[in-house]
Order: sequence, then structure tokens, then C-alpha cells
Amino acid sequence: MFKEFREFAMRGNVVDLAVGFILGGAFSTIVKSLVSDILMPPLGLVLGGVDFENLFITLGEGRYESLAQAQEAGAATINYGLFVNNVISFVILALALFFLIKGMNRLQRKKQDDVPEQPPAKPRQEELLEEIRDALVKRAG
Repeated sequence: MFKEFREFAMRGNVVDLAVGFILGGAFSTIVKSLVSDILMPPLGLVLGGVDFENLFITLGEGRYESLAQAQEAGAATINYGLFVNNVISFVILALALFFLIKGMNRLQRKKQDDVPEQPPAKPRQEELLEEIRDALVKRAG
């Protein structure tokens, strides 16, 4: 059973999937940082000094200055600012993956175009019939 599992785990597709998963996780943290640390502060400034991470609605009683204070007090909140950050992160990640896959498909098509297409081999019966025909033409001529 261990041998079967090892063969399965060492197949090219499983290893490729694992590497892709690890790289995707690392890329996801980079995109999350890009959105929260680079894109959202200027966007918040343009929108009048809005800090998207502190956009929330408190459910129930109480007013809090920041999301951290509300969470520390144990208040139930709807964190729509964090949701906006996550949606923007998703869109950037999806676009990056789209362009990556589009580029890979283009390279794959180009590689396929470079390989000359060989005509399919004739069935053996046709080859034999052609040989017989050619032999009869030689004999007659």
C-alpha cells in the first residue's frame, strides 16, 4: 500500500499541483500586501481619508472608533471594509492567473505550430495494393 501511495504521490501531476499550491499561497500573500499596503491607502486618501480596514457596522449597542476596539469589546460587526480589500485582492489574483494561463496557452500553441504535421500513415492494406499495382504496371510496361 505504501508503494502505491508513493507512486501516486511522485507522479508528475501531483508534484506539479503541490508546487503550484505552495506558490499560489505565497503569491496570495504578495497580492494581499499589494492591496492593503499599496493600493488601498491612496484610494482611501482620494475618497477623503477613508481607512478601508476600519469600515464596519456594529450590530447592537455601542460605538467604537476602530474595528480593533470593537473586536476587543466582543461586539458583533459586519466588516465590509475588509471585504472590499479581499474582493480587490481576488480580482488582482484572478487577473494575474488569467494572464499567466493565457501566456502559457499561447506558448503551448506556438510550440504545437512549430512541429510539422506529418500525414497519417496509410493502412497496410492500401500499401500492399499499391505495391501490387506498381508491380503489375512494371510487368505490363
